[in-house]
Amino acid sequence: MSVTVDGDKSVSVPPRLRRLLRGPRPESVPTVVGTACTVVGLIDVAAGVFPRFRHSRMHSLAEVLPGALGPFAAALSLSAGILLLLLAHGLKRHKRRAWRAAVVLLPAGAVAQFAYRHSVVGVLVSLTLCALLIRHRDQFRALPDPRSRWRALANFVLLGASSLALGLVIVSVHPGRVVGDPSIADRLQHVLYGLFGVEGPVDYAGRTSWTVAYSLGALGLLTAVTTIYLAFRPEHPTARLTEDDESRLRALLATHGGRDSLGHFALRRDKAVVFSPSGKAAVCYRVVSGVMLAGGDPIGDVEAWPGAIERFMDEAKAHSWTPAVMGCSERGGEVWTRETGLTALELGDEAVVDVADFSLAGRAMRNVRQMVGRIERNGYETRVRRARDIGATELERIRRAAADWRGTDTERGFSMALGRIGDPADGDCVIATAHLPGSEEGPHGDLKAVLHFVPWGRDGMSLELMRRDRSADPGMNELLIVASLQAAGKLGVKQVSLNFAMFRSALARGERLGAGPVLRCWRGLLIFLSRWFQIESLYKFNAKFRPRWEPRFMVFRSSRDLPRIGIAAMQAEGFVNFSLPRPFRPRAQRPCGHTLRTAQEHEVRAA
Repeated sequence: MSVTVDGDKSVSVPPRLRRLLRGPRPESVPTVVGTACTVVGLIDVAAGVFPRFRHSRMHSLAEVLPGALGPFAAALSLSAGILLLLLAHGLKRHKRRAWRAAVVLLPAGAVAQFAYRHSVVGVLVSLTLCALLIRHRDQFRALPDPRSRWRALANFVLLGASSLALGLVIVSVHPGRVVGDPSIADRLQHVLYGLFGVEGPVDYAGRTSWTVAYSLGALGLLTAVTTIYLAFRPEHPTARLTEDDESRLRALLATHGGRDSLGHFALRRDKAVVFSPSGKAAVCYRVVSGVMLAGGDPIGDVEAWPGAIERFMDEAKAHSWTPAVMGCSERGGEVWTRETGLTALELGDEAVVDVADFSLAGRAMRNVRQMVGRIERNGYETRVRRARDIGATELERIRRAAADWRGTDTERGFSMALGRIGDPADGDCVIATAHLPGSEEGPHGDLKAVLHFVPWGRDGMSLELMRRDRSADPGMNELLIVASLQAAGKLGVKQVSLNFAMFRSALARGERLGAGPVLRCWRGLLIFLSRWFQIESLYKFNAKFRPRWEPRFMVFRSSRDLPRIGIAAMQAEGFVNFSLPRPFRPRAQRPCGHTLRTAQEHEVRAA
């Protein structure tokens, strides 16, 4: 929050004073109601599945649940319980549609309790919770998350599997009532038939058969209804950069792009953007699993950053998203924490090489010098050019090679990757290639390795992608980085940003003489995690070029949000994928993407 004077020139208000100006914090009713829905939903499901549960010592609690007795007990309990479980998370996140559904469901449950059980207590509990929701309706204003109709398929698969598992339990928890000794196949067949409302091969004594039939039918109906609803509800697709947004961002980068080496990555077209009131600054972000992730510093005039940050926080509040920033600089972290009251945590260091100071001479560069010399003696050649100076045919060959040499099936990258090569709008990007004359038999001719750099202001460039042919000699990345640094002067480049090293300072301090036990344990854990995330290897690879280290930070709201932010960041970067696979597309048609600079696994191994 800031007091604005003359557009975006503003005086920042300290977080403590800002909290006083905004008034007291909102009450925790959504959290309480969401937790209550979770507990009641679990008890409701248990009451519907396990007959003994309804008549045990927990009967007094189950009495307030819809339909705890009678032939409709299991069906009503399962339906109410599952719906409450589905709504609980949305209520905790202040979602308006979850509130509407709960307000409709609770009176319906009260009517069911009175009609079937004549339970005054159950009616009072349902209506009291409903009244609490209506009394605090102003706290449930969050807009929907980005979504597509793929969620209908996900709901069908997950809820269908859950219904099948619950159905097997329901069929099997009446051992004293089962007629004969049905096999597992018979029970499974009975569940499958029951989900479609058809009687199966398993028979029960007394009214148990009706109870099982209603329960299985309710599960099947619930799966079908929720899937149909998700399939036909209006879509809210994930925001993308429009042509106008991209042109405005490019104009800001042309003036202020030299402030942050990650600035050009804001032009990823799978990000959304919010601008400051005057349009002099912007924050680019992506929403992943309810987390609003921004990458790097805000774009544009530093004096206008508070306006863009405030718009970012307003958008997060409107949707009840968890705000977080990945990879901002120290100055950016200071502005974020000052303007929002968030907390900053150092993630690692960015390796930046000053071109004027780089040289292969000296003992410290001996290993790199020998490796590069050996590769050059083997006949490899390098070319370092602006993307606009490369012909269309060769550029297409580079794109295909980069896609084929990708080390994983999933494209990785978010905060430090652009996601494309050779786009006509990215003519200032620098592409370094390694060639081996006489080896044109392969699918990509004599091309053996590719490095892609994006502009960093007028006199810098930032490494975005490293790809190499697995059959090429080791050291391709060192060769191309050295060639790029040596050619940088001719391209007007004075500084080059290389890879980002996670927790670099902890690794460096932990191996020093006199490091304490806590620091050594932390370093040991990082080395262990390096088996999967290449933390130590990437740090050592960067250190070969004697860079200066620029710290990078993560900004977040509270420590309890860290697990959620961490999972969302790994999803955004491509390390974790919880989405269902899309229809198959041939590899040649896949977009030639990018690689997160903290995830150059196969390149670092080869080095």
